[in-house]
Order: sequence, then C-alpha cells, then structure tokens
Amino acid sequence: MYYVFLLTPNQTPSRDMYFLEKLLNLKGDDGFEMNKVLVSLWYIMGLWPLVYSMLLLPSGRSSESKIPVWPFLVLSFFGGAYALLPYFILWKPPPPSVDEAELGRWPLNFLESKLTAGILTAAGLGLITYAGLADADVWKEFYQYFRESKFIHVTCLDFTLLSTFAPFWVYNDITARKWSDKGSWILPLTLIPLLGPAFYLVLRPSLSASSTITEAANED
Repeated sequence: MYYVFLLTPNQTPSRDMYFLEKLLNLKGDDGFEMNKVLVSLWYIMGLWPLVYSMLLLPSGRSSESKIPVWPFLVLSFFGGAYALLPYFILWKPPPPSVDEAELGRWPLNFLESKLTAGILTAAGLGLITYAGLADADVWKEFYQYFRESKFIHVTCLDFTLLSTFAPFWVYNDITARKWSDKGSWILPLTLIPLLGPAFYLVLRPSLSASSTITEAANED
C-alpha cells in the first residue's frame, strides 16, 4: 500500500480522471476512442470480485477468527485485491458448516450455479480475446499509460495480485469439497489469470453433492 499511494507514477492525474469518467460512461461520445486493452482490463476487474465470491463463499469463510467475509467481498467490487488483503491475513480455517437449506438461498444458490460460472467464463474469454486481438500500437499505448498513470498502474497491480492469490483459494476450495483426488490436475491451469479459476468454477462439484463443508467443519 505504501507503493500504491506514494511510489506509483502520477504524471497524468487529469487524464486519469477523464479515463475514469469515460469507463464509467459519465461522458458522452466525444470522438475519443479508448484504448482497447484498458477497456478490457477495466471490465475484467469487474469479474474478479465475482470469482472470489464464488471461491470464498462458503469454503473460504473463517470459523476460527469469526470474521465475516461478505464485507470484504462487497468492498472488493470497488477496491479489488486491496480490500481482500486484510481478510486474507485474518482468515483461519476451517470454514463453518453449511446445511442444505442455506445452499438453496441467496447468495449461495447464485454463487454455486453452473450457469453463473459459465457466463463468467464466457465473459472473461471474450474480454481477454478482445484485448489479445488489439494491434501492437494499442499495446504500446497501454504500456505508456502504465508508465505514466497512477490509475492504470494501480489497476494492473491489482490484477496481478488477484491472479497471484487465486490458485491458493482454488486449492482451498478443492480441499473443502474433498475433490483433491480428481480435481488436482486443474491447479496448474489456475495460474492462467481469470480464465483458469473461472474454468475450475465450471467443473467443480456442487456442495449439495459432496456435503464437504459440513463434514470438514465437524471433523475439525
């Protein structure tokens, strides 16, 4: 956080504000075409909190520290990894028990849904493809923005942190669902930013089928 607040480049604060307003659709069409890589990154950062919500509820909840995870997940939609880091420090396994009735209620029914995971994966694949098809000049422009802009520099760092922590939380979810014998092969794939964890969410067994969270809590 010291680096984020004090050491990141901040050469273009007025341009950063303009970009933010454009990305939030607060400005009309003024003829300026936003960098495709930046647009893709912006929307990908909106998908990451959903990925972490699907990984942390319920298998990432902490029963030992009694710290609820949902406030950190809500804040992550605005603060990304910077909002989740305090919870990562405070988190202590095992997760609390979950019964069938809870799995049928919001938000777990939404977060456990294969449809949600499928839409998330498709959206992520589309955004990454959109950025990947951009020509070299667009990427050079984005790199220049990265060197000058605090907003873009911090966003890239946020993306890197979320990508780095994701394999651990996938492993934690695999363990909680007792899917290690069949699902361990997917762990190397989770090193692929966003798409790897999203692909796991599509394939993982449902909690109702495995009843693992309740069993794990009772055993501990």
